[in-house]
Amino acid sequence: MSNSSSINEFLLLAFSDTQELQLLHFLLFLGIYLAALLGNGLIITAIACNHSLHTPMYFFLLNLSILDLGTISTIVPKSMVNSLRDTRAISYSGCAAQVFCFFFLIAAEYCLLTVMAYDRFVAICRPLHYGTIMGSRACIQMAAAAWASGFLHALLHTGNTFSIPLCQGNTVDQFFCEVPQILKLSCSDSYLREVGLLVVSLCFSLGCFIFIVLSYVQIFSAVLRIPSEQGRHKAFSMCLPHLAVVSLCVSTAAFAYLKPPSISSPAVDLVVAVLYSVVPPAVNPLIYSMRNRELKEALKKLVQLVLFQQQ
Repeated sequence: MSNSSSINEFLLLAFSDTQELQLLHFLLFLGIYLAALLGNGLIITAIACNHSLHTPMYFFLLNLSILDLGTISTIVPKSMVNSLRDTRAISYSGCAAQVFCFFFLIAAEYCLLTVMAYDRFVAICRPLHYGTIMGSRACIQMAAAAWASGFLHALLHTGNTFSIPLCQGNTVDQFFCEVPQILKLSCSDSYLREVGLLVVSLCFSLGCFIFIVLSYVQIFSAVLRIPSEQGRHKAFSMCLPHLAVVSLCVSTAAFAYLKPPSISSPAVDLVVAVLYSVVPPAVNPLIYSMRNRELKEALKKLVQLVLFQQQ
């Protein structure tokens, strides 16, 4: 294969070669996927239908749930279909689409988590100015900026990755099309352009992470100065779910891309990829609904309404 244009399809990493384990992989991913669909779907519906949840915090949470649904839908269904069909193939265009959508949704989600940290900072540290700073127009602009940032990241990385000549075969050592694994197929120094873009993205992500950390340093300083225990509990209940989601996303993604080469292997890379790409979209709705009384009440009413209509 002289270049990428001669590649019609890529071969993804299979979870197993035995039919029984392939079926187990399908059932496991099906359970996770249905949990993500149900959890995020309920949150989206509850927020959209409950007027009391039409606030900046829940507006951003609705966007986060949409991004989570998109992320897991980009990679999990194809992996399940491949297991059922006992195949590893994904078309060249399908791989490019998967890279674009995954980068778009992941980057947009990280930007949105940064915006959500700012929302909590304003709510706790600047409560008297919250209505002015976090007006509906400002919230829409910040959410749009997060989506636009994700789109720009995806456009740059996808265009650059698939313009690189590939001559090291067509086997991708991952269960979905992941940019670092595709770069291993490069046969020229042109892959350094994409490495440079990845470094720029890493610096951008680091900047967002530092902003989130500094926001929470000021948030917790302000919370500890609240005289009433009930006020402190309410503030912590508002912040801890977001902090837990950020910690889950950052820790799994950082380990996936920054782990030492000495512990890298196909099995380890596979498990880590599942942790940062599949688990968060399924777990995030549970994290947000566990400590949020308003959201739990809205979800309870929604479930009761659905059950009542079925009777």
